[in-house]
Amino acid sequence: MVTHRFDLTHKSALITGAAGLLGVEHAAALLECDATVILTDISWEALDGAKRYLSQCFPDGQVHTLVMDVSRLASVQATQAQLSQLGIGVDILVNNAAIDPKVMGDQGMVETSRLENFPRDQWDLQIAVGLTGAFHCSQVFGAEMAWRGQGGVILNIASDLSVLAPDQRLYCKEGLAADQQAVKPVTYSVIKAGLVGLTRYLATYWCDQGVRCNALSPGGVFNQQSEEFVKRLSGLIPLGRMATREEYRAAVQFLCSDASRYMTGQNIVLDGGRGVW
Repeated sequence: MVTHRFDLTHKSALITGAAGLLGVEHAAALLECDATVILTDISWEALDGAKRYLSQCFPDGQVHTLVMDVSRLASVQATQAQLSQLGIGVDILVNNAAIDPKVMGDQGMVETSRLENFPRDQWDLQIAVGLTGAFHCSQVFGAEMAWRGQGGVILNIASDLSVLAPDQRLYCKEGLAADQQAVKPVTYSVIKAGLVGLTRYLATYWCDQGVRCNALSPGGVFNQQSEEFVKRLSGLIPLGRMATREEYRAAVQFLCSDASRYMTGQNIVLDGGRGVW
């Protein structure tokens, strides 16, 4: 039987951006494997909602919540100190926190998502959360794993846009001039590709201490997007549809457990086949 390799009993997993759409799903995936889960995010209110939902689904699950700003190293270090006081060491780190800029677009306005107009403050903010935040957390909790000498897992949540350029045609709106069309901003691609680079670096950095690092690159998740957008994106996917929010759970379980104990430095792309076309 290989199912015992998915067992995460006595393991503690910290998830960043845990109150978000996929953050909650990552937590559910690890609770299914009996891990103790530490939810972190920047909002107490959002964390409380996530914990209540997970507690309903997993009444016997061990769930902790801590406010943490991944863009601030001092906040990450303070979280580690709080966990240490509770006697909790992080065995699994899921770097999930990100700002996912939604493509909206407004007729008659200069479209600031476009590269020519993209604000430097948004570049700095989104990089700070999505990429620097993963660096901070890996630096603090990865070093802790290495110091303990009992191994550990870092999972970076990237995107299919870590390996593909965004198809800006998905966001086109009739009646708008080309320079007014909203686009997926440059930051998203840079951050997700950067996470894959960070993954490869970390995979070799603490390998002697048994710390593994992989990336998961999900495709688009259905979340009540417009019918037109869903139709356009589904037409680019061989399986003919977007993912449902729970379909990445098994991949998270595999990558965070001993089921993948001989895998490190890899980027697992689950995109319904989009990258094949």
